[in-house]
Amino acid sequence: MTKTNAMRILEKEGVEYRVYTYDGGALSGVEVAAALGEDVDRVYKTLVTTAGPGKFYVFVIPVAAELDLKKAAKAAGEKAVEMLPQKQLLPTTGYIHGGCSPVGMKKLFPTFFDSSAEGKMIFVSGGKVGMQVELESARLIGLTGGKFVDLVR
Repeated sequence: MTKTNAMRILEKEGVEYRVYTYDGGALSGVEVAAALGEDVDRVYKTLVTTAGPGKFYVFVIPVAAELDLKKAAKAAGEKAVEMLPQKQLLPTTGYIHGGCSPVGMKKLFPTFFDSSAEGKMIFVSGGKVGMQVELESARLIGLTGGKFVDLVR
């Protein structure tokens, strides 16, 4: 298996993780959880927002949930945030839609994890479509400098 940038960083930092793969391309997060045979409460999606030119924020929430943009803006200390247009995802993060990991983006952006992830083993993208990694959420907080906050509706 070819290692992704996210996997290389996890290994460099000594983070234990397990890799899971699935077929089907860029599925919805709920479909990814089903393909993995996992509970949707353990599978998380990585969303990138913007608050204007050069202001980017990363939010990691359960795949079946919807990001509350007001809560996200408050967490980021901004008046408002909006979803980053899909065409800007690759140039901004180095990842494509369906393969965006909170680990290994081109730059380390302020990152926030929904409080539901605290104290759990969770799944996040391994850095490419069709690949997920399972690891302790606390390790993700350490790698990204992230925080646990209430982010969903």
